Amino acid sequence: MELTPTPSQTIGPFFHLCLSPQSDLGSLDGERIRLVCRILDGDGAPVNDAMIEIWQADSAGEYGHFERLCTNDDGVGVFETVKPGRVDTQAPHVNVMIFARGLLKPLFTRIYFAGESSNATDPILALVPEDRRETLIARRNAKDPSVWNFEIRLCADSETVFFDV
Repeated sequence: MELTPTPSQTIGPFFHLCLSPQSDLGSLDGERIRLVCRILDGDGAPVNDAMIEIWQADSAGEYGHFERLCTNDDGVGVFETVKPGRVDTQAPHVNVMIFARGLLKPLFTRIYFAGESSNATDPILALVPEDRRETLIARRNAKDPSVWNFEIRLCADSETVFFDV
């Protein structure tokens, strides 16, 4: 007997459909950055059919800006945006939602920026065990300081911290 999955048993890949290349992030005022997000599976292989959605504040700390991108063959999505400002007592950060094959529910995480002094007092980052906080930190590219690199590992020993929202 051959079993065929029903639609309720399959997840993606379908994220590239119906996505608009338009974004409101490009119109924000502030320090222009390229946020390079790379998604890897448990074996370290790129996830080439995921969708990354980000919400962020502008440089003045005002929310209301988001964008969705699909990952390419290397598991990468590149957001052209600005470095967010502080929001109340929170360090500059980007909220992230991941949709990918095999995930029945999206995953939620945050991106913080290396070198931000306010990371030490951020109330959300403080909830994360100290030895796991590095999984939430984007790093500047040594060759181009306007580029920030962030790796999202879906599972394994170096799994990114995900939040139960």
